[in-house]
Amino acid sequence: MSPSTEYRLVIADDHPLFRGALREAVGGLFEHTDIAEAGSFDEVSQILDAGGDVDLILLDLSMPGVRGFSGLMYLRAQYPSVPVVVVSANDDPSVIRRCMDFGASGFIPKTLDVEGMRAAIAGVLEGGVWTPPDVDLNAGNDAASSELMARLTTLTPQQVRVLMMLSEGLLNKQIAYELGVSEATVKAHVSAILQKLGVESRTQAVIAASRIEVGQWPQNAVAEG
Repeated sequence: MSPSTEYRLVIADDHPLFRGALREAVGGLFEHTDIAEAGSFDEVSQILDAGGDVDLILLDLSMPGVRGFSGLMYLRAQYPSVPVVVVSANDDPSVIRRCMDFGASGFIPKTLDVEGMRAAIAGVLEGGVWTPPDVDLNAGNDAASSELMARLTTLTPQQVRVLMMLSEGLLNKQIAYELGVSEATVKAHVSAILQKLGVESRTQAVIAASRIEVGQWPQNAVAEG
């Protein structure tokens, strides 16, 4: 990896001070770097939809517009060619393993020092994968969680967004308004989600997803058909 190569990165975190710390870490790696910052998940989508190649997304798990792993799931489904490195204060080994299972190219704890962050980011841009060396990625999930995770990865980007909104308790008409589609389209997405997750109601879908979210998704979905 040449220091003179120009890279385009997106830093997605709702804390300006930490975005600044990441910008400093990345800026020390290259002579030419185009860094876009996003304080919400909607801003991330706007940057990516505006076009232009992005070499890496540095994503916080907890930011406005996402819950748990839903942001990572959406980015991997919608932009499969763009590597995503999760940068999070939650460095529980099970969280790190699930991030990797959902397609992350790396996991950087927010407690890592600047030099460590630079080494991790450089390794991923070279095509590698980086996780904390003391985390055993081979520790097994239980069979039920593994099956559910496999089902979740079959959701389309739009279905992931609908599931995110279901988890917030939004009604079909509210979801339709947010996505700019008809209620019939939302109902079709909900039906597909239920089928893919092997559940019978929207409440069960949110509860099922929350089982692997380490408590980060609320179980307050509205019981609407």
